[in-house]
Amino acid sequence: MEQWTTVCSQNDLIPYLGVCALVAEKQVALFQVGDSLYAIDNYDPVSRANVLSRGIVGDLKGELVVASPVYKQHYSLLTGQCQEEPEIKLSVYPVRVLDGMVQVSPNPDTRAQAA
Repeated sequence: MEQWTTVCSQNDLIPYLGVCALVAEKQVALFQVGDSLYAIDNYDPVSRANVLSRGIVGDLKGELVVASPVYKQHYSLLTGQCQEEPEIKLSVYPVRVLDGMVQVSPNPDTRAQAA
């Protein structure tokens, strides 16, 4: 059975701007892009700081990414893969809306890890 942590109302999210949520003692960066929600580790291993929720969301070569505000590495919101450093891959988390509330699973999405 999947566990879910309620983090905020969907109305609290501003498209393309990130928020940080504490999910099972992990910082997760949450983004709304159009009708889709994305959750990725907030920790940027290159800068060694919890900053990705403050990053800029955009498109890089057809991939939806967040750019770290420190050294500008780009991480895929779908897979967590760092575009500049292929050996770095962050966890992404299942996210859903239930009764208007955004919920994030504390368990990384294993489908994204295999991609």
